[in-house]
Amino acid sequence: MMRGPVCLSLPRSVPQLSSRRVRPSQVVWPISFALALALLPSMAQTASGQGASAVSAEAAQGLSGLAEWRTQREMEISAPDGWLTLAGLEWLKSGVNSVGSAPDNQIHLPAGSPDHLGLLTVSGKAPDGVVQLLSPSAGFPPDVTTDGKPAREGSLVVDGAKPTIVAWHGVSLVVLKRGDRFVVRMKDAGSSARTGFRGLKWYAPDPHYRVTARWVPFKPPQVQEIPTVIGTTLKLPAPGIAMFLLNGVIVHLEPVIEDPSKQILFFILSDSTSQSTTYPGGRFLHTGLPDHGLDKPGSLILDFNRLENPPCAYTVYATCPLPPDMNKLPVAIEAGERLYER
Repeated sequence: MMRGPVCLSLPRSVPQLSSRRVRPSQVVWPISFALALALLPSMAQTASGQGASAVSAEAAQGLSGLAEWRTQREMEISAPDGWLTLAGLEWLKSGVNSVGSAPDNQIHLPAGSPDHLGLLTVSGKAPDGVVQLLSPSAGFPPDVTTDGKPAREGSLVVDGAKPTIVAWHGVSLVVLKRGDRFVVRMKDAGSSARTGFRGLKWYAPDPHYRVTARWVPFKPPQVQEIPTVIGTTLKLPAPGIAMFLLNGVIVHLEPVIEDPSKQILFFILSDSTSQSTTYPGGRFLHTGLPDHGLDKPGSLILDFNRLENPPCAYTVYATCPLPPDMNKLPVAIEAGERLYER
């Protein structure tokens, strides 16, 4: 982790970062040096007071929709299918895995659920293996559904944005790929975590933490390895670096693209507040794309007032990504969502 006056050590730290993936023949870092140096005049301008009021006014205007966004986030977290309903995470073994509330099942549902809801059969390993839903010997219990329709036997969708949802009243199951294995995630709309929800905690809105970053694209785009809390590694596209000035320090953050079909950058980061007032496993920030696109130098708004906790802050059953080393910041970002109290 970098410490001290990062703005003075930038010409040494940036090449060190690039050496992990970028060959010397690529021209990404000469561009980033120029953009880093371009930040220095803006530091002087802000320090002199000229331009500071305009920046503050623009940042304050950008906070106008923050209250509505935070209200919407609380509604999503506490929704009948939100993260507070996550009530189980079980690895599937190869072959047959029975599901139900009876003691003889491998996957146990909450009390009051059907004794034997169905069978999940696993053939092969992820990512190419197949998971099927089969009925128990007495058939599917009444009201069991797959994607909102009466349950039928067949293969389940286990990847992408819309995996198959197997549900019975307020209890639902999805099967997901994690590394070379499959895991079943269970949600319960009646979980105590949801019924006892008392709201989220936030830092007060602060326009100081809404910054305009310089966007430096990777040429070509890279693939970032993102660690997770369960020891697996995600490989996600990394299109470039956002560089900005915060509290007199030049900082750089590297986003990834979680869903190529959406125009969203995904930042996974931690800062020095992670040791005290925010979640130790880091926080997330989602932004739009840079003003000139991903493949050209440009600018990008980073509103840290919209930093949010990962699902692991609310439940032990989530499988969250962790901040890569270059996104572990040596500065305190006292903005966004604070540590959740269960």
